[in-house]
Amino acid sequence: MLGLDVCELGGQILELLWLTVCYKDIIADKEVEKYIYEEDETDLNYQPPAQKSLEEIQNLDKDDDSLNKYKQTLLGAGTALTDLSVPNIQVTRLTLVCDHALGPITMNLSGDLEALKKQNFTIKEGVEYRVKIHFKVNREIVSALRYVHLTHRKGVRVDKAVYMVGSYAPQEEEYEFLTPIEEAPKGMVVRGTYHIKSYFTDDDKTNHLFWEWNLQIKKDWDD
Repeated sequence: MLGLDVCELGGQILELLWLTVCYKDIIADKEVEKYIYEEDETDLNYQPPAQKSLEEIQNLDKDDDSLNKYKQTLLGAGTALTDLSVPNIQVTRLTLVCDHALGPITMNLSGDLEALKKQNFTIKEGVEYRVKIHFKVNREIVSALRYVHLTHRKGVRVDKAVYMVGSYAPQEEEYEFLTPIEEAPKGMVVRGTYHIKSYFTDDDKTNHLFWEWNLQIKKDWDD
C-alpha cells in the first residue's frame, strides 16, 4: 500500500530506531556535567563547605599545639608550589594494571592528548585488571576528587563509571590512586573497540583533565 515491502519497511524502522538511540546519546554527551555530577536523592540538601586556602588553614589557631600537630599529620610536610602558571592538579599518567598483560599498558597524560585518540590499548577478555592514576597536587588542598569514564561503542554510550579518589594536600611527590579490581567482559559479542571519555574532576565541578582513548577487548593478548 505504501510502495514498500515488509523487509524494506522493517529495515527503515530499525535504522530509525538506531538513529534515535544515537541522537539521544549525542544530547546526553552535550549535558555531560548533568550525569557526571548527578547526586543521590538523599544528598540533595548537602552543601560542600567553603573552600579555604592552604595558608588560611596553616594560620588557623596557630597557638594551639594539639591542633598544629593534627594539621601537620593531615597536611604532611609537603611544599606547595608558588608558580601560578602550573595547574593545581596535574594528572600525569594512567595505567591498566593486569598481572597477565604482556607488558605495561600505560598512557602518558602530560603529553599530546589528541594523539591518544588514535591509539588503541588492548586487554584480553575475561582478565582481572585495575586502573591506576598518577597525579600531583601543587598549591591548594583539593576535596572529593573523582575519576569518571564514559564508555562508548559505535557511537552509543554503554557504560559510566565513577570512582571517588578522595581529598589531598599539596606535596612534591605524585599521588597514586588504584581502582577496585574489575573483570573485562568476555565473549564474542563484547569483543571490539570501545571509545572512552575520561574526566578527572572534583567536588567543585572543576574538570582538571579531560581526555579520550580507545580500548580494544580481544580474545587473546596477541590477536
